[in-house]
Amino acid sequence: MRIPKTWVPLITKKIVEGLVSKQLVTPRVSMDKLLSGAEELILDELMIEDRLNEEVREILRKHSPEIERSKLDFRKLFELTKQKIVKERNLIL
Repeated sequence: MRIPKTWVPLITKKIVEGLVSKQLVTPRVSMDKLLSGAEELILDELMIEDRLNEEVREILRKHSPEIERSKLDFRKLFELTKQKIVKERNLIL
């Protein structure tokens, strides 16, 4: 994740309060419940890249003997694998 987790509640509050104050959304639940749900969504979205990176590492771990034997650049393989998965799944990072 590119921003600290501790910032997520602050960012969420700013976004939700801005949307509500400009009457772009009308809350149907309490503000606490709305903030909690929005925070969960934002955190989940921000962690997509973390989960993807872990998946790529796992894929490359499975092929580590081949990678070492062929003396391939791990960083380059990591980026290529990641780009391929992003393209296949239409992810936005």
